[in-house]
Amino acid sequence: MKYKLPNKSIITKHLDDFRFQTARADALVHLSILGLSVGVLTSLVLTFFIFCVNSALALWLPLGDSENFESLNLASRLLAPVLGSVILLLIYRFIAKESDGVGVVNVLERLRYHDGLIQLRSLVLQFIGAAVALVSGHSVGREGPAIHMGSAVGSVLGQQLKLPHNSVRTLLACGSAAAISAAFNTPLAGVIFAMEVIVVEYSFASFIPIMIAAVVAAGIAQWAFGSDALLHIDAMPSISAAEIPFLILLGVLVGCASTLFTYLIKAISIKTQSLGLSMRFILAGFVTGTLALLIPEIMGMGYDTINAAILGQLSMSLLFAIMLLKLIATACAIACGIPAGLISPSLVIGAVGGALMASFLHHTLELPIQNSGMYAIIGMSAMMGACLQAPLAALTAVFEITTHHNIIWPSMLSIVVAQLVSRQIFKQPPVFDLLLSLRGFSYQHDPVTQSLQRSSVKDAMSEDYVCLARVFTRNTLEHINLPEWIVIEDNQMPVAAIAGHHLIAYLEQHPELDAIDLLDAPFEQHTIASIDIRSTLAKAREMFSQEKVAMLCVTHWNPLAQTFVQGVISRESFNQTFIR
Repeated sequence: MKYKLPNKSIITKHLDDFRFQTARADALVHLSILGLSVGVLTSLVLTFFIFCVNSALALWLPLGDSENFESLNLASRLLAPVLGSVILLLIYRFIAKESDGVGVVNVLERLRYHDGLIQLRSLVLQFIGAAVALVSGHSVGREGPAIHMGSAVGSVLGQQLKLPHNSVRTLLACGSAAAISAAFNTPLAGVIFAMEVIVVEYSFASFIPIMIAAVVAAGIAQWAFGSDALLHIDAMPSISAAEIPFLILLGVLVGCASTLFTYLIKAISIKTQSLGLSMRFILAGFVTGTLALLIPEIMGMGYDTINAAILGQLSMSLLFAIMLLKLIATACAIACGIPAGLISPSLVIGAVGGALMASFLHHTLELPIQNSGMYAIIGMSAMMGACLQAPLAALTAVFEITTHHNIIWPSMLSIVVAQLVSRQIFKQPPVFDLLLSLRGFSYQHDPVTQSLQRSSVKDAMSEDYVCLARVFTRNTLEHINLPEWIVIEDNQMPVAAIAGHHLIAYLEQHPELDAIDLLDAPFEQHTIASIDIRSTLAKAREMFSQEKVAMLCVTHWNPLAQTFVQGVISRESFNQTFIR
């Protein structure tokens, strides 16, 4: 017989209908409502996170300035990152589990290999770990942790609602977009980042809920912190066509800097992989503290340094020192596993690099540079774009951060050149893909897998089946219509499947039989495995490949710890329909 789930209340039935409607490609209304919810929750989490970090920084930094690391004495510069590392290792030793991961790389791993399922405890670990790293002055940013926390909010909400996993993936992307929107006050960049870096595709079904999440998060963040842009920059003159060669040169230099950055991350990761996590944390703290003795501007996120570079308040020697030491300190922090991000440091490196090049050309070579601040802004976008290899996300982020429309075409040119240098000449992968590969994972973006990840097994399963006990009598057949497939159960667990017409033919050939053991009868039996009804078709393909089975039973689990078969998927029909 077919299984029917236990009687449910009207609310439970509506919830079940809502859940499985979200798995459909035309479920825009349902996903939009969920995207709005993710946007609200993510912005609240991020608002509280930013408030905690800024308050803690204002309490211990001189003059109550949350970025005033430059005024610290020498002992504080050295000891703060080291002490932060000690606190982090205590947190990881006594709170974290081995399976807990943080950061954008963990989001990509969970999305690719675990259907976007992120645990709540990893959100808590990311919140605490990133706050400690930022407050103690490590050369890291808050955007990476924000992306992880936002993605975790979306994933946890989807899991609590028991949504199909393709819907959970969409909510994870909504959370990442909302996080970028709230952390940067850049809703458009949040949408582009989610599509370009996280899900690595542009699809209408996910675009609308992602956009809603980003808009809602930006609105709440602006209510909490104001609507001003992240950087306060006066009007600047536009770059003339005569400066195009300088923009190309900037792109080349930034591409080289990006290559050096990713190379250092890879080299340090490989050199320190034999060390325990505790030693890596201490190493990162010691490197940052030591370099900060020379140049304290490398500490923290560095938005004050970006402002100073744009305004031309830094000498060429200081610009060079900040660029070099910030690059080393950040590469070491990321490679050693400090639980924070690299987007803000990449913006700092790009800004001081752009300002340095413009100052050198103008003051040393006396070439016609109209404004070095413009080159600092363009350097920001080029460095972020080259590191992430996400040109649109970098362009929109810097545009929204600065609100200067006249940076668009010069930034586009430098971003293109920087990315060509990094990817085509030096063969460098995106930094997040590099970090993922260092963990032993691959993040391939083949269109077949992406298409299967968007679809639920419920869309592919056949309901033309019946479940029969292993031993049954001929009289049982009088009460059912034999379907295409028969799922054989032993001890109420599905163990094999046979074609319905085979059973009919066998019974016609042996009219004397009354009781039949389906597992001992000479049928062509199909090996089976169970797959959760919330799973994606990508999971189905993986199970067909790994389990070496011919049939999947789509099952629904209920709170009474019972499993109910809801449909079947044969390998043959799956390949014919979804694998061309």
